[in-house]
This record gives sequence, C-alpha cells and structure tokens, in this order.
Amino acid sequence: MVKSLFNPNLDGSASPDHPLSEKKVFTFNRQGIFSILGILCIIFIPHTGIFPFFSYSILLTFMIWWMLKLNGEKFSYIGFSFKRFSFHAMVTGVLCAIVFFVFMQYIFFPLLHKIIYLPPPNLDDFKFIRNNAGNYIFILLMGWIIGGFYEELAFHGFIFTSLEKILGGKQAMILGFFITNTLFALYHLQLGTQGVINAFVAGCAYHALMLNSKRNMWYAFFFHGFFDTIALTYIYLGYW
Repeated sequence: MVKSLFNPNLDGSASPDHPLSEKKVFTFNRQGIFSILGILCIIFIPHTGIFPFFSYSILLTFMIWWMLKLNGEKFSYIGFSFKRFSFHAMVTGVLCAIVFFVFMQYIFFPLLHKIIYLPPPNLDDFKFIRNNAGNYIFILLMGWIIGGFYEELAFHGFIFTSLEKILGGKQAMILGFFITNTLFALYHLQLGTQGVINAFVAGCAYHALMLNSKRNMWYAFFFHGFFDTIALTYIYLGYW
C-alpha cells in the first residue's frame, strides 16, 4: 500500500459520514498530480474516439478502482457500495428525474429562451434511435450503464472526492462541487450550448441529491439514469 494521495494536515470539511469529515487540509504533492492526470483521462479519453461502443468506460472504471486501491481505498470511499442500495433511493431518484425533466423542459429553458438566444441542442448522435426500437433499447441500456453508473462514479464520485482533497479547507466541498459540475458540463460540449447548460444544471441536481443522501451514489444513479431515459424516449418518439 502506498501513502495517501494527499498528506493530511489541519483544516477541511465534508459530510459526517465521509472520511474527509475530519478537519484536515491536504498538501498538493506528486500524488496529487497523479490524481489530476486521472481526472484528465476521464474528461478527454472518451472524446478521442479510440475506444468504440462506450468501451472507454471499462478502462476508466478500472483506472478509478486501481487509483483507489493504491490509496488503500474502495469504491465506498467515493460513495458507491452495493450494501447502500435501497428502494428509497430508487423511488426518490425516479421521482426527482420526472420533476426535474418537467422543470427543465417546460419552465427553465422556455424562460431562458426569452432572455437570450440559444440554438437548439445538437442531437445528431442520437438521430439513429428515432422510430427504431432496437437502437432505442440499445442506447437506453447504454444510458443507464454510461450515463447513470459510469458518469456518476467518475464525476460525482472520483473527481469530486479528489478535488475535495486537493483543495482542502472549509470551502473544499463547495468549490469541488462547482468545479466538478463545470467539468461535467464541458464534458457534454458536443451537445452544443444548450446541452452544456442542461448538463451543468442536471449535474448539480444529481450531485446535490447524492450529498444530501449522505453521499449515497445510488440516489444520483437512479436520478441520472431515469432522467436520461425520459430524454431518450423524447428523442425516440420524435419530440426532439
């Protein structure tokens, strides 16, 4: 086992059920740079096109596991554990997804369009599912695996926790929250300006629910997965 990715010192903050709940500050060091490189891999590798059919998620999930293992940690450290699954998380996530989709589709963006001009989102990557049940089911499954599980594990789990450690101090959680979700938004740059805005607001919502649920990733997983399900269904039916 190697030393912790960051050297603990004196101040810091996090939720009571998280290891960072102890008041500490983390010194940025060589292992911190190593963590930053992992974050950059998560952000950029999926957009290279080197790994087809979302296979990059397998590689990067393994990378996250490996980096946690080097630090003597498990997936539970960043919020994911099979033991924390609950039907309450499932129901809460589904209900939040429905309410949030209605809010974004019929309140948030209509109001925003009255203030500024926004070109429609770029949905070219999803045209192949319109009126095609087979493609729709395939991309829906990928939406749950990639959008729901992988992206939550990578962004609101690994990246957020790493940034909390790097930043340290009383504002680490707040700063980490906004940096993480800004990165999450830019990660969806291919969807256009409206898609980036949607990703930022949605990312904040998924993340906030997770943090409010004692960092239980299952809440964000179901929220994210079902929100994507509704959005993909809209595309499939031709509403977008």
